[in-house]
Amino acid sequence: MLYNLLINYSDTYSFLNFFNFLTVRTGLAVITSMIIVFIIGERFINFFSTKKITNPIRLDGPEEHLIKKIGTPTMGGVLILIGLFAGVFLWSDLFNPYNWLLIFITFSFGTLGAFDDYKKIKKKNSSGISSKLKFLIQIIISLISLIILYKFIGSELTNNLYFPFFKNLVINLGWFFIPFYLFVIVGSSNAVNLTDGLDGLATVPVILVAGCFAFISYVSGNIIFAEYLLIPYIEGVGEVAVFCGAIIGSSIGFLWFNAPPAKIFMGDTGSLALGGSLGAVGIVTKHEIVLAITGGLFVLEAISVIVQVISFKLTGKRIFMMAPIHHHFEKKGWAESTVVIRFWIISLILAMIGLATLKLR
Repeated sequence: MLYNLLINYSDTYSFLNFFNFLTVRTGLAVITSMIIVFIIGERFINFFSTKKITNPIRLDGPEEHLIKKIGTPTMGGVLILIGLFAGVFLWSDLFNPYNWLLIFITFSFGTLGAFDDYKKIKKKNSSGISSKLKFLIQIIISLISLIILYKFIGSELTNNLYFPFFKNLVINLGWFFIPFYLFVIVGSSNAVNLTDGLDGLATVPVILVAGCFAFISYVSGNIIFAEYLLIPYIEGVGEVAVFCGAIIGSSIGFLWFNAPPAKIFMGDTGSLALGGSLGAVGIVTKHEIVLAITGGLFVLEAISVIVQVISFKLTGKRIFMMAPIHHHFEKKGWAESTVVIRFWIISLILAMIGLATLKLR
């Protein structure tokens, strides 16, 4: 909004052309989102504490959670979304359809997450809405977003799946792109949601993945860089870098309050929204497989739950002491901070591997 307003006067005031640089606006989105979260964070937490908007703790979880985490405010995702949307609406090009696709997905998944958090708070347990209903709503939101993608953005590249490490390995998915799209968006949303179980655990990997894709979207939207790196050039997708910058800024600001010991949890409001938005970023930049690599920690967390459920249903035995896998290590005696920092290190390594795929082709 501010960018679109300023650029209208660039012919009269040439210095305003400074804001045409994607790198500048991405940086401004990071700073703006971060500062806004910093400014309103403490008041937000105090308000939620006063209103008893607190996190219901899993009774079957690690025992120390019942002591240390009970009474901690939740729905901190609202704080993240305020900062994120402030950065996006101020510094992104609102005439770019990629932004509206990402805004729709982020807002819709965030609203679903807020409703789920509300149900948990109201019922005073960690159940929330039923998993089947949540999954159904996620599919409906994703289908609507797919229609937006085809109607306003779709190109000959839309249905393609590009493989890293190979120069010319591309598969046109055809109609199979529809279930693939749903799998990426819904899977990403739920994977981040499952990871958000310890103080700061999901926040740093989100920052790392968003940072990777800020760079990927920038080079994918630049024909010179795209040709040099042998990646698909996608006109207009560079604007996604500003959106990723807003994710980074709001998440950094939130981490200030979410770092161990957390003053507030992001809840489903934040985790579903951030996961869905990262999935959408992977789709529009045509780097879905790279998303799975850079976000490998989220994939690992989701797989641990799937394996645990399948094993228990088939054999009656659990592979892990508790799922998602971060709780398994807590049950083994690891301190929460040890689990979190080691998982951050894993996420950092995966992010570097994901970026390396851009050149190793």
